[in-house]
Amino acid sequence: QVQLVESGGGLVQAGGSLRLSCAASGSIFSIDTMGWYRQAPGKQRELVAKISSGGSTNYADSVKGRFTISRDNAKNTVYLQMNSLKPEDTAVYSCNVVLYDPTRGIHDYWGQGTQVTVSS
Repeated sequence: QVQLVESGGGLVQAGGSLRLSCAASGSIFSIDTMGWYRQAPGKQRELVAKISSGGSTNYADSVKGRFTISRDNAKNTVYLQMNSLKPEDTAVYSCNVVLYDPTRGIHDYWGQGTQVTVSS
């Protein structure tokens, strides 16, 4: 089994910054893509950013230039640096980790989610 532990959410004023972390532990053979998704009340979950094992990144248009995703492969951890936060960034943020192992092939896990609230 694999566990994902998220941290770093909270309440911040518009224009402020937060840094989210998601650490994976357990039976890990290799990690492929790591990403962050968010879901606001009444809305569908959406991709915020993702990063491949090689370091290639993708961002939602709404966060480009404000958010930065990074990963520390030695720590099996993915980060999301969020700057210039806006009230519309308010949501539950969840990390997603895509793993590979010879037995199960490609499979993924989700973190428990962390609340980010941006006040105006």
